Amino acid sequence: MSAKVAIVMGSDNDFEIMEKAYEVLKEFGVESEVIVASAHRTPYRALQYAEEAKDKGIKVIIAGAGAAAHLGGVLAAVTTLPVIGVPIDATPLRGVDSLYSIVQMPSGVPVASVAINGAKNAGLLALQILALSDEKIAEKMDQFKKDMAEEVMQKSDRVNKKIK
Repeated sequence: MSAKVAIVMGSDNDFEIMEKAYEVLKEFGVESEVIVASAHRTPYRALQYAEEAKDKGIKVIIAGAGAAAHLGGVLAAVTTLPVIGVPIDATPLRGVDSLYSIVQMPSGVPVASVAINGAKNAGLLALQILALSDEKIAEKMDQFKKDMAEEVMQKSDRVNKKIK
């Protein structure tokens, strides 16, 4: 099976955060490809990667970047694949600068955004996108949601036992 999701980050320093997307995709049995490409330091690499992603079988791109966080927008500018931006806390502004850069994309170049450092949710959103056309992933996602609900119910039971 070829990679269905690309995880692109602006710096190797971002891997600690972006690894959470990789891990959730792996947990669901979805292959991913991980690369470092900077919108500012290696713009041609980033553009070329996005232009070729669809031909390589990529279905969704997750782009993590800090500071100006232009990576997701650069990738989205040259592909029709869905791009999910992960704003990374990499500056004294604690990731708010990155969040604004991702959510304030101009009309016609959409980039979805998750929370600051929210790479796990980016991976889950990528899985939900893939689940639209992959029944196996859809079934795993349904089970994931049920398991989460069950975990919350168990926590509720533990709290109630403590107060009784």
